[in-house]
Formats: sequence, structure tokens, C-alpha cells
Amino acid sequence: MVPLDKLAQITARFDFLEAKLNTALPPADIAALSREYSELRPVVTEIAAYRKSLDDLAEAEGWLADPEMKALAEEELPRLKARIPEMEQALRLALLPKDAADARPAILEIRPGTGGEEAALFAHDLWRMYERHAEKMGWRFERLEFTPTELGGVKEAMARIEGEGVFARLKYESGVHRVQRVPETEAGGRIHTSAATVAVLPEAEEVDIDIPATDIRIDTMRSSGAGGQHVNTTDSAVRITHLPTGIIVTSSEKSQHQNRANAMAVLRARLYEIERDRLANERAENRRSQVGSGDRSERIRTYNFPQGRMTDHRINLTLYALPQILAGDLGEVIDALVAHDQAAKLAEMDE
Repeated sequence: MVPLDKLAQITARFDFLEAKLNTALPPADIAALSREYSELRPVVTEIAAYRKSLDDLAEAEGWLADPEMKALAEEELPRLKARIPEMEQALRLALLPKDAADARPAILEIRPGTGGEEAALFAHDLWRMYERHAEKMGWRFERLEFTPTELGGVKEAMARIEGEGVFARLKYESGVHRVQRVPETEAGGRIHTSAATVAVLPEAEEVDIDIPATDIRIDTMRSSGAGGQHVNTTDSAVRITHLPTGIIVTSSEKSQHQNRANAMAVLRARLYEIERDRLANERAENRRSQVGSGDRSERIRTYNFPQGRMTDHRINLTLYALPQILAGDLGEVIDALVAHDQAAKLAEMDE
């Protein structure tokens, strides 16, 4: 049973916010209160539905004392009693702590790991998989950095993905992705194992992470290309070094001005993730036990081409639908990861 006094407090807070937003407030206060109001709205909707189910059950039980209504009550009560646990579960899910970054756009980073050129080719396969998935979801997929190899792989690839629930869905993708297949570069037909690393970071706003100008060094690089205006646009690159941490980010996709903006966005995202990790550790949370921990050193998934299967090792999920998954059909995989994460959090609530 969900504590009714807690539900009353949530509803009272929602009503307070609604009244407050109808008064004259500074823009900063409006933004903060609106965010909290939006987060509470689905919770309050579930509370209202749960309370109505309880009222309907109490009313039907009262009908048992009325000879004229007894037959209807006996018919309705089993349905109403069965509905209460469903409503409680929906409400408990709504009450789960929210990740403040879930609604943010995501920065996707993909790099080849062990396996040489085959790892670079696999990294490109993952890049196309996420690009196609973003297209299927109606998300905007913006390339920030893409360094190809001569054989069609990638040395490094970064993208900004924007849309509804992007980070909430993609945050489970961080980690080491392993592939087992006969490489295009292998003439002997032997199955090789290679890997690529995926990192999904929530995009940070300037107000989240303050980066003093004295903390960064910006280097501008121009390749010897077509010359003229072309050099100042597509062939210009920017490298930013964050001196306190040693983090280096580059962007060479657009104009120098846009490259600088892209590189700063990636740097803010990395520093924001470091801060999120620090706060999580302070709260003594064991992030490695959580499916959404984002530990980049953890081997999370294997793509086996000879058997046409994908296995997610965190939740022991195996799907024999590898072509569809690589074509961007990640919905079933991510849904299973979300459900597993929710179940773990519900278990913690019950402790």
C-alpha cells in the first residue's frame, strides 16, 4: 500500500506550484517552478487515478448491504479489487526518483577499442545503428566529429542527439560493445573478436558548468586543403584542452566558430558527467550495480554475426535479430533495460 499521507503532500505541493505559477514571478523562478510542476504532473495524474479506484472499491463494498445493489456489487468487486494492485504499481513507478538529466539532449561518443581496423569498422557500424535509431525515433542527429579510416571505419565519432527522452533512453548504451564476426580484412575466414567503446553523456548547459577562460587552451588547426574560403569552413579544426583535468576535445566538422561551440559543448558534457559521478559516489550509490551506470570499462553487449544474435550481458537478454538491431531497431533492447532498472529501484524502495 502506498502511504496516503505522502500522496496528500505531493498533491498539496502540486496545487501550490500551480497557484504560484499564476502569479507574477521573476523569469528564473518561473523556469524552476515550471520544471518541478511538469515533473509532478504525471505523478499527480496517477495519484488521482489511484484514489478514484479506492473510492470506487469502497462504494461497491457499500452496495453489498443494499439488496437491490448486491448483485451488481458482487459482479464489480472482483474487477475493482484486481485493478488496485495495477494502479499501485503504476503509482510506485511514477514515484521513482527521476534522473535530472533524463530530459536533456545527449552527446554520443564512439571510439574503436581492441581489434585494429576491424574495431574501427565495427565502430562505424555502431555509429550507423544509433543514427538510424535516432531517425526512427524522430530525434535530431547532429554530427560533431567524425574521423574516418581509409577502409571505411572510424577513429573517433561524436554526435549531439536531441529529442524527447533522448538521454533517458540512450544512457544505458554506455560501455564496451563487442563484435564477433569474420572481418572484411581477414582472408582466412576466421571469426575475430573486436570491440568499440560507446559513451552517452547528458548535454550540459553553461549554467550547469562554469568553465573559466583561464582553465582552457584553444588551438586552431587548418589542414592544407582546397584553399581560400574552403579552408576557413570545412577544413578548419579546433582543439580545446581543459587544463585542470587534461581533457582534450576536438571538432573539425564546420566553421571554426561552430567547431569551437561544438567542442565546448562536448567539454561541458564531460565535466558535467564527472560532477554527476562525484555526487553519486558521495551518496554512496554503487553505480556498477545499476544497469544505467554508464561505466565505460564495462563490457555490456556482444554482437555475434555468425549466429545473428545480440546479447546484453547486464540483463542476460539475447535476441536473434542482429540485422534489425544494427538497422536501428533498438526499442526492445532499451525497453528491457529500462524495465530492469525500474525493477531494481522499486526493490530499493521496498527495503
